[in-house]
Amino acid sequence: MSKGSPGPTPGFLVWRLANKWRVAVDRAVAPLGLTHAQYSLVASLHGMQRGGERPSQRRLADHTGMEALYVSKLARALEAAGLVERTRDPRDPRAVQLSLTEEGQAVTRRAVDVVQDLLQQLLEPLGGLDANRTRAFTDELTALLDVPLLPSAPEPGSVRGSAHDDTTTQGATP
Repeated sequence: MSKGSPGPTPGFLVWRLANKWRVAVDRAVAPLGLTHAQYSLVASLHGMQRGGERPSQRRLADHTGMEALYVSKLARALEAAGLVERTRDPRDPRAVQLSLTEEGQAVTRRAVDVVQDLLQQLLEPLGGLDANRTRAFTDELTALLDVPLLPSAPEPGSVRGSAHDDTTTQGATP
């Protein structure tokens, strides 16, 4: 909690919601042999391919907000499962381009349908996936995600984990 405001902080609520949704998506896509992180990668790759792009691992990392090393690890696992093809970029031999295989496209289409149904359920309190409240919520989340992270240094004399540290008061990270 922040100074003077009762109840959980926005950071704590975003963290809780992200974890709740991650678990829900993990459970929903598990029968398709995917994790939530793998789903995020193949669904993003599917959308980018439909737009005519064959992204590098770095580009996909930037798009998803995942670390490049994690995207590389996920891509290797998805390649081993026959869902993703990894090839060297002819313009930059250091870069690896990703594309979905035919099987990867089929699994991804099924996974997208499953997750869309799940999102409809999760967003029902706001009126569902196509509701005005959901669009406003999405706009608010986008505004928060668009704020760049700046490196932060502790203020002189501050103690991490004190009662004034907004991220630890609820017993969890934001």
